[in-house]
Amino acid sequence: MAAPEAGSGGQPGGPVVRRTSAAKATATAEQPPPPVTGRVARGTWSRGPFVTGFLLAAGGLLAWWFGGLIIQASSVLILVVVALFIAFGLSPVVQWLMRHGVRHSIAVLLVALAFVAALAVFVLAIAPVVADQLSTLTKNAPGYFDQLQHNHQIEKLDAKYDIIDKAKKYVTSGDLTQQVFGGVLGVGLAILGFVANTFIVLVLTLYFMSSLDTVKGNLYRLAPASRRETVADLGDRILAGIGGYVSGAFIVALCAGLSTLVFLLIVGLGKYAVALALVVSILDVIPMIGATLGAVIVSAIGLATDLKVGIACIIFYIVYQQVENYLIYPRVMSRSVDISGAMTVIAALIGASLLGVVGALLAIPTAAAIMLLVREVFVRRQDAL
Repeated sequence: MAAPEAGSGGQPGGPVVRRTSAAKATATAEQPPPPVTGRVARGTWSRGPFVTGFLLAAGGLLAWWFGGLIIQASSVLILVVVALFIAFGLSPVVQWLMRHGVRHSIAVLLVALAFVAALAVFVLAIAPVVADQLSTLTKNAPGYFDQLQHNHQIEKLDAKYDIIDKAKKYVTSGDLTQQVFGGVLGVGLAILGFVANTFIVLVLTLYFMSSLDTVKGNLYRLAPASRRETVADLGDRILAGIGGYVSGAFIVALCAGLSTLVFLLIVGLGKYAVALALVVSILDVIPMIGATLGAVIVSAIGLATDLKVGIACIIFYIVYQQVENYLIYPRVMSRSVDISGAMTVIAALIGASLLGVVGALLAIPTAAAIMLLVREVFVRRQDAL
């Protein structure tokens, strides 16, 4: 008789189950919440303001410390980037030699030797010219100052402050050369630093050229497997653009050097024609400012030699730079880097302001690579939406 008492209607099954479930729900709802014991529930500890602030502060300090390390190693990182840039730029030459039956190791060695020879010829060519011109300037300085004394305003200033005699003594005493080059110790340290950096860049360039495929493969493996083929394709196109840019810059610089050589032989500066043509070729590789620096150097030497020759140099480079900027450079670079003229100027200015000459050299191929990534990745993704 116990079962009928538990249920209503004589059915011991269904009604008992429904009443028991409702009773459990009511009992659960009437239970008081658990007491607060001071312990934070698992998984919610990071929401506390103290812990969040501590983690943010620690992350900021870690980022600041890591940024300081990068700044300290910036000179070495710049050398690594320059070596990579040179290796990528010389890679088409290595590939061309390999297509003509030269082994990879021999091709890398030949290209490296040619690179070292070009640097050595540049240094050996520019050093005698600079030394000779400084000697000529020091020797002719008294005559230049004597000519200035005939100017009416200069005569007044000289009578009051004796500036011409002071300047003449300063130039002829050798203090000018010492101030410009930082003295004998400064010159020695500068030369030693240049040689050391050149050696480091050369060693890194040799390593990167000899193991370029391995380096590229390791970099491509950092991408997910599903996108690795696309990343490899974009990377190869970027490297091809860098190689084309270096080749194009070499052609433009060769045109500048040859035109300078012919011009100097015509105007009577044959004594310095080869050296100055080489200087103009090397400097012309630097975007924006390289051609101007070469023009200033040649024009200054021309003015120091003869006034008419100096004026002819100024006129020649004004005309030639227009031809180079609007005819030679666009036609050569249009096949290597797909970048507009305005973007070229902006990239060169930003690169020069950040890293000086090195930044100006790397700016244009870097900008071309960024524009390629934007077109092939971002724009296509936006078009697919």
